Amino acid sequence: MTDRVDATAFNFEQGTRSRKLFAAVVLAALDDAIADDKKFGNGPDQIARWARSRDGREVLSCAGIDPNERVVKGLMEFVAKGVRTSVALSREESERRAAALLEAEAA
Repeated sequence: MTDRVDATAFNFEQGTRSRKLFAAVVLAALDDAIADDKKFGNGPDQIARWARSRDGREVLSCAGIDPNERVVKGLMEFVAKGVRTSVALSREESERRAAALLEAEAA
């Protein structure tokens, strides 16, 4: 009985690690598209092309993200903002956005 439970827990843990690895690939693709946007001005088109490709859909699915048009549009909007993923995911950026939202509501 405990062997079966241990095997299930191990498989779940491996699946979680795999999703995190593929999520890191998605973040790297976003950073590449942002860099392309700054250099060539075609970042949103690049990420859309990647997300709609067979490989992109596979990576998004493995990361636990449903590869539909709504997701592609969201990725394009994120790239258009030009904020690197490491900055967007940082605590300071989250606090800055929350403060800006409170100021906007107060005004």
